[in-house]
Amino acid sequence: MTVMTPITTRLPGPVRRHLAALRALLVLTVLLGILYPLVVLGIGQLAFPAQANGSLLSAGGRVVGSSLLGQAFVDAEGNPLPQWFQPRPSAASDPNDKNDPGYDPLFSGASNLGPSNPDLIRSIDAHRAAVAAFDGVPVAGVPPDAVTASGSGLDPDISPAYADEQVTRVAEVRGLDPAAVRALVAAHLQGRTLGILGEPRVNVVELNAALTRLR
Repeated sequence: MTVMTPITTRLPGPVRRHLAALRALLVLTVLLGILYPLVVLGIGQLAFPAQANGSLLSAGGRVVGSSLLGQAFVDAEGNPLPQWFQPRPSAASDPNDKNDPGYDPLFSGASNLGPSNPDLIRSIDAHRAAVAAFDGVPVAGVPPDAVTASGSGLDPDISPAYADEQVTRVAEVRGLDPAAVRALVAAHLQGRTLGILGEPRVNVVELNAALTRLR
């Protein structure tokens, strides 16, 4: 009786090893490249649909941004609009566009200037004077995050102090009761993560989206 030898045992050793590696590649591609992403996608859509789809914010029936990404509230020339709460400055701007206010994900990053850099010091002084004049407050009272950018340039959060500084200006321009605007800010105040990480903060994008519904 003749015993048939599997063809793989008759192949040279290097060929058999390459075939084994190919089978492993195909199996892992199906498991980790197709099935696992589909499972994660399904769990995300079922358990966390808002977060899985980008934490999008809507106002007036249309998407106006994401709570994860800051955005500038400026006119076509890059001037801040007084009817909106303003975010912190952003270094994530197109270097070829002098009117680009920042918050461009394509240019995410910081200025990379050291704390003693004279250009950075002049920029901070100029920002501090501009913010003080814009909000009608003393220069010494302008909080640090109003004049410094975040590391990514895309941070949507500001300090409670900077949010409170802008209440009077926003309420006056919109013809709203300052107490109502201040209550809106308080409603969007977020504490430290897990009670110990980070600092209290206010998400400007969420706050401005809610501001459109305030009458």
